[in-house]
Amino acid sequence: MAYWRLFYHFVWATKNREALLRPELEPHVHRYSMSKGSGLGALMFALNGMEDHVHVVAAVPARVSPAEFVKRLKGSSSRFVTAEFDLPFVWQKGYGVFSISERDLTRVVAYVKDQKHHHRQGTLVAAWERMNVEDDSPRLAG
Repeated sequence: MAYWRLFYHFVWATKNREALLRPELEPHVHRYSMSKGSGLGALMFALNGMEDHVHVVAAVPARVSPAEFVKRLKGSSSRFVTAEFDLPFVWQKGYGVFSISERDLTRVVAYVKDQKHHHRQGTLVAAWERMNVEDDSPRLAG
């Protein structure tokens, strides 16, 4: 078995950024997604967001790619909401993923846990809110 220390901050949105994660639904989706992530072998440090997007901080095992991790969380949580609550629920295509150092883990977890506060106060970290190609992918300097 591989030794791994792979920490990620993920962010993705509801389709068309619709406010689908209403207060009565949000805790169920968060709880389900935390459980699903753990079931994939990830250490789930934080999951929070707003009515139109979620942030996840997790240590994902080397055997699961970040793309597969997001695909499984998005797909299963969408099916969960549709089946359990009889509501149409779809995530937007795409996502943001940021590798984070173990040293920065506490700071990123705090940011995710305080999502609602950051949105109310306008104290967002713009780079950590990006979730699609149009948001500017990294490029080599020079």
